[in-house]
Amino acid sequence: MALHDEKHEWGAQRVRDTFLEYFKERGHTFVPSSSVVPLSDPTLLFTNAGMNQYKSIFLGTVDPASDFAQLKRAANTQKCIRAGGKHNDLDDVGKDSYHHTFFEMMGNWSFGDYFKKETIGYSWELLTKVYGIDPRRLYVTYFEGSDGLEPDLEAKELWRSVGVPEDHILPGDMKDNFWEMGDQGPCGPCSEIHYDLREAEDGNYRNASSLVNQDDPEVIEVWNNVFIQYNREPDKSLRPLPNKHVDTGMGFERLVSVLQKKKSNYDTDVFTPLFKRIQEITGAREYRGKFGDEDPDGIDTAYRVVADHTRLLTFAIADGGVPNNVGRGYVVRRVLRRGARYARKYFETDIGDFFSKIVPSLVDQMGDMFPEIRKKAADIKEILDEEEKSFAKSLDRGEVMFEKYAQKAKANGSNHLHGDDVWRLYDTYGFPVDLTKLMAEERSLTINDKEVEEAQEKAREASKGDKKATAALVKLDVHDLGALDGMDEVPKTDDSAKFGRDNIKATIKAIYHNKTFLKSTREVPEGEQFGVILDKTNFYAEQGGQEYDTGRLLVDGEAEISIENVQMYAGYVLHTGYLKYGELGVGSEIIAEYDELRRFPIRNNHTGTHVLNYGLKEVLGNEVDQKGSLVAPDKLRFDFSHKAAVTDAELAKVEQICTEYIRQNSEVFALDVPLATAREIRGVRAVFGETYPDPVRVVSVGVPVEDLVADVKNPGWEKVSVEFCGGTHVKHTGEIKELVILEESGIAKGIRRIIAVTGQDAYDVQRVASDFEEKLARLEKMQFCPEKEAEAKKTQLELNQLTISALTKNQFRDRFAKITKSILDEQKAFAKADNKRVLDAVTSYFKDNQEAKFLVQKVGWSGNVSKAISEAIKSVSGPKSALKEKSVYLFSAGEGKVAHGCYVSEHFKAQGADGPKWASSVTPVIGGKTGGKPGAPTAIGNGTVADKVDEGLEEARKFIENFEL
Repeated sequence: MALHDEKHEWGAQRVRDTFLEYFKERGHTFVPSSSVVPLSDPTLLFTNAGMNQYKSIFLGTVDPASDFAQLKRAANTQKCIRAGGKHNDLDDVGKDSYHHTFFEMMGNWSFGDYFKKETIGYSWELLTKVYGIDPRRLYVTYFEGSDGLEPDLEAKELWRSVGVPEDHILPGDMKDNFWEMGDQGPCGPCSEIHYDLREAEDGNYRNASSLVNQDDPEVIEVWNNVFIQYNREPDKSLRPLPNKHVDTGMGFERLVSVLQKKKSNYDTDVFTPLFKRIQEITGAREYRGKFGDEDPDGIDTAYRVVADHTRLLTFAIADGGVPNNVGRGYVVRRVLRRGARYARKYFETDIGDFFSKIVPSLVDQMGDMFPEIRKKAADIKEILDEEEKSFAKSLDRGEVMFEKYAQKAKANGSNHLHGDDVWRLYDTYGFPVDLTKLMAEERSLTINDKEVEEAQEKAREASKGDKKATAALVKLDVHDLGALDGMDEVPKTDDSAKFGRDNIKATIKAIYHNKTFLKSTREVPEGEQFGVILDKTNFYAEQGGQEYDTGRLLVDGEAEISIENVQMYAGYVLHTGYLKYGELGVGSEIIAEYDELRRFPIRNNHTGTHVLNYGLKEVLGNEVDQKGSLVAPDKLRFDFSHKAAVTDAELAKVEQICTEYIRQNSEVFALDVPLATAREIRGVRAVFGETYPDPVRVVSVGVPVEDLVADVKNPGWEKVSVEFCGGTHVKHTGEIKELVILEESGIAKGIRRIIAVTGQDAYDVQRVASDFEEKLARLEKMQFCPEKEAEAKKTQLELNQLTISALTKNQFRDRFAKITKSILDEQKAFAKADNKRVLDAVTSYFKDNQEAKFLVQKVGWSGNVSKAISEAIKSVSGPKSALKEKSVYLFSAGEGKVAHGCYVSEHFKAQGADGPKWASSVTPVIGGKTGGKPGAPTAIGNGTVADKVDEGLEEARKFIENFEL
């Protein structure tokens, strides 16, 4: 029976459900897995442990208004990735039975609730009683003591008390049994549980204690209980925490292999459904579970790599880890390219849509536990296909070049692949260095990382050279065009291939530098920009508002020109850039390769512009005319005629129409049509005053252009986006994903401008808005306090700087205005209550002490108390006050400050006292200054020595008592 057909008593889903149910029954809150891409934590490449999302609780920085602030017990299964940065298992995946770039970490947590006794009891009961694991195969460890810390004998005794034999309880050092979050922060001893995979012989199990923590593949760690009880201080000392926490982590895949009695995680039903799907797609032989020399054709290794990488790619992309050339995005790209190369080499299958065919099986398998992968399945598949297709364009050629470099190394009697060659495989063909390393290993070749870094640095320096930074774009002027028209051997450029998506072969017809047409790049001074004209091109020259393509012209392994700009001059397409290496001349046949990863967001934005134009016309009427546009990779800009600002309600309607058009996944059609006929098409949009070629290219969204032309007056065409356009577009509107309007503004009288984003950029701004909305919701729930005011100021600054949907931003501004008003109302109410509190202290004293002629008293501190004292003094000294004949001195101290104020009645004034004199008696003690004109009855002041306020009171009392005498 094939591995994938096996049925298990402990299927993967049951294992996970049992764990979560066990802890739910014991009062633990189920907390869904946090994103595997910690977008709000730039210090972390990926979520790599279950505790990451609880970091704020451990550090004591948790928002008191958040749900986590009340959390005492939690359990979950956390998505984790270890494929870059400090934790990187990528190189080991496929080679052994237990390494994964994506895995689940099941865990239970206590935040200042239970501690060692309970968690040791839970873990032993769950493993031995619930899962039924033979305790004779389990070994536990405890911290043996080090770094001035005593051994954790409490944990040792607790393991003994649950029934673990003495020779199965083992001491461990700082490396294995003391867990730290980082160089500073919460930490503590930990206690691991290990499992011996070896079956009993004649009913007897071996004693495997000597193999624990020795990297023996048959004695594996399955669970770690961390007892967080210290804080590592900046000076490296350890300080006990006020609250003790528990943080545990158990590898889901390892536990499943234990319960299914498999020695390899890959032999379990965590992976076998994926192997089955891979076999269906590729027609490869079945998976046999072999490693190393026992897997001579490499197919079992390829199964493991592809299945593992599919999991990482699916979960990373679902959580916003989109492939690109930076940080975590580059890790995702590397993993995809590594997996695609395995698929091509070992399964001999085409790539371009390989991974996306496996994704549905993974969604079926894990979509209930992690609904985000089901929700995002279509986007995941589309992104994977886009990336694969881009890599497929250069994979064949890159492998040929690798072979040449390998042969060159062997011919030189070396087993060493030169760093320049390794870098060129990345720079030209997109081969990540670790992929080249893998290919080198297959050929028994080595790579020197330092050489590669030097080659990379050399290339970086060359690309940012002084000449490039300051060089003006090379352009053709009227004299150059006259010269070209006189060259029969240089025809106008055929650029029809720009609408396709493939590399093409073309011939160099002219090389242009410093007002001169040259025969060879050898004549161009090193590092200087020049232009190239081809007989035909697939590059898009900037026109019609759409930005130019970038890319390269090259002869594999011999020469390469980096193209950084493309412009059209009277039918000649000039590709401008720099020579990277080698030499090319007029007549050289090259491969023209535009940068697909720049082009595809431009396509999204261009079709998005058409859809937006249609939406504006539907909402604002036919008088809306396009006045200009910009289609760039990161945004689209659309200028149009309209007399007034577009209201929020109108913008919402425009976005809704655009969304409906995109969701329909309408096909986008294009056809050259005689200009006279094209102008007759009902509802066609064109830029007023623009000169169009004849025939003109008509782009229609949802209806074939042939149908439009066959019945040009059909009123139904009013409900179709139809435009004259020479730009590049998506094949179906669904590729656009989303269209979000970021800004609507006026740029001239009667001219409005909309800036919008599509695709992944639209998802990103939606995510930013969602994160900010949570912050706003927490602020709305906060009780009035000084912290709320400070948080509101910070939030307002952040809101002003947010790049999000214009509609959402306006909604947020409305909500924030209500928050601001509520804070002002709360401040007023608080101030009113505080004023009353201070005045009541005065009136109640004289009510109880009617004969008293003065009061010197300290009142409680508040942020408003200075104002409250001032108001109380005004009230007492007022012409209609019942207390006008009483003298009062009030003090309040807090936050290192002293607020004070006094009033001297006529009785004491007649004896020579006044407000400023009274206040001057205390300022030498409490510091600061007081205000009040000489002879005035009142004085108000602020002191700076809060801890001497009681001495100040005594001085004030002595002063007034002297006059009493």
